[in-house]
Amino acid sequence: MGSMAIQIIAAVFAVLALITGVVGCIVPVIPGPLLSFASLLILSLPDSFSLYRPGLLITLGVLALLSQFLDNLFPVLASKRAGAGKGGTWGSVAGMILGMIFFPPLGIFIGAFLGAFLGEVLFNKENEEPLKAALGVFTGTLVGIAFKLTVSGIIAVYLIRGMAELF
Repeated sequence: MGSMAIQIIAAVFAVLALITGVVGCIVPVIPGPLLSFASLLILSLPDSFSLYRPGLLITLGVLALLSQFLDNLFPVLASKRAGAGKGGTWGSVAGMILGMIFFPPLGIFIGAFLGAFLGEVLFNKENEEPLKAALGVFTGTLVGIAFKLTVSGIIAVYLIRGMAELF
C-alpha cells in the first residue's frame, strides 16, 4: 500500500475519532476530548508525528486531559455552591444517561436537571431549596460540556489544518 493510501486511511480514522470525540463531549460515558485528541495522533502516524509540532500536541493533550478532569469537577463544585448533596449530583448523572437514551439529544440536559432535582428531593430531604441545588448541578454540567466542546473544537481546527497540509 502506498503512502497516500495510508494517509487516507489514517485521515478516515482520525475523522471518525473526532466525530466520536465531539459526541463524547455530550454523552457522559465517552471521553470526548481525549478521543478528539487521538484524532491528531492518528493523522500524525503515517508521517512519524512530523505533521504537528511536539509542543502543540503536548498542549492539546494536556487541555484534553484537563477538560475531562474539570468536567467531573464543575458539577460537584457548582452543586456544593448551590447547597446540593450527593443525591443531586448522582441524580444528575442518572438523569443525563436516561435522558440521552429515551429523549436524545435534549433529554441529556433535561434529564440532568430533573435527575438533580429528584435526587435532592428524595435523598437530601433537609435541603429546603432543591430547585436551587438542581440548577447548580445543571449549571456545572453545562459548563463542563461547554469546556469539553471548546477543547474538541480547537482540536478539530488543527485536524482540518493538518488534513489540508496532507492533501
